[in-house]
Amino acid sequence: MTTVAAYAAPAAKAPLERTTIERRPVGEFDVLIDIKFAGICHSDIHQAQEGWGEAIFPMVPGHEIAGVVAEVGPGVTKFSVGDRVGVGCMVDSCRECDNCKAGLEQYCAKGNVPTYNGIGKDGEPTYGGYSTHVVVDENYTLRIPDGLSLDVAAPLLCAGITLYSPLRHWNAGPGKKVAILGMGGLGHMGVKIAHALGAEVTVLSQSLRKKDDGLKLGADHYYATSDPKTFEELRGSLDLIVSTVSAPLGLDQYLALLKTDGAFVNVGAPEEPVSLNLFSVIGGRKTLAGSGIGGIQETQEMLDFCAEHGFGAEIELISAAEINEAYERVQSSDVRYRFVIDTATI
Repeated sequence: MTTVAAYAAPAAKAPLERTTIERRPVGEFDVLIDIKFAGICHSDIHQAQEGWGEAIFPMVPGHEIAGVVAEVGPGVTKFSVGDRVGVGCMVDSCRECDNCKAGLEQYCAKGNVPTYNGIGKDGEPTYGGYSTHVVVDENYTLRIPDGLSLDVAAPLLCAGITLYSPLRHWNAGPGKKVAILGMGGLGHMGVKIAHALGAEVTVLSQSLRKKDDGLKLGADHYYATSDPKTFEELRGSLDLIVSTVSAPLGLDQYLALLKTDGAFVNVGAPEEPVSLNLFSVIGGRKTLAGSGIGGIQETQEMLDFCAEHGFGAEIELISAAEINEAYERVQSSDVRYRFVIDTATI
């Protein structure tokens, strides 16, 4: 076991504090990663505050990890010391179910092993990226292309793949009118990716405060959802809406914006239940769906896609001492668009 520095929440809703944790020895197929940057995802806050249910404490959040391989196990064939790598939202799965065999490890029938707030196959709690090092099986480690700097690549391991996967699955591309609902850490990546895929991109945001940013990142149109005229003007016009919002929405008014056979896909996960009038999907044969991250192969595809198109996340780099302040700012939507921790400050 190796002792490393980390930032952890000692209990639900408690401020994160500097501590030390134990990392397992490097096994035959493991890589030891010297973490350089770790993104702060809204999921970290939900889990540290037990907004999604009972959690494991102490908790070291962080599933947007970018770093450099420091050591490899004797059986590792995919990576070498010095390689630039990343780790996303999961670090293992059963590897045997139909979903795992199909490259859909995120939907493992037995449940994947989350990067933090989970229990590994060794029976020990998993700890995330708000730390200096992590040990991960090579099969759940991603290669970060040379065209991406590590700091802007880190948020791609959650925010990037969370938007890439549904946009590809629902065939966003030329001739498709796609809306991204919410212009935050997830939403800004949705705008970039949908634009790079060739879709006509609309942003739906509470206000027009970030309109200039949205247009610069690739949006063709930008509407305020606080304006009732938005719902009149866009009614029946969209092929796909991807919602990144983590608060309950009036789904019926958004479903009305879809064309026949359109889809409304949730990637934001509110802590509270939402209501729905089923006639909103019956009329127009519409789909109300959800999507969760992506498999390992698709996540690598996403990283390569972003590198090919020359973009990462829009970030604000912070020190570890600023994590608690960053949590408050995320909850106030006061970040453009992703906080990333410089782990050298841990």
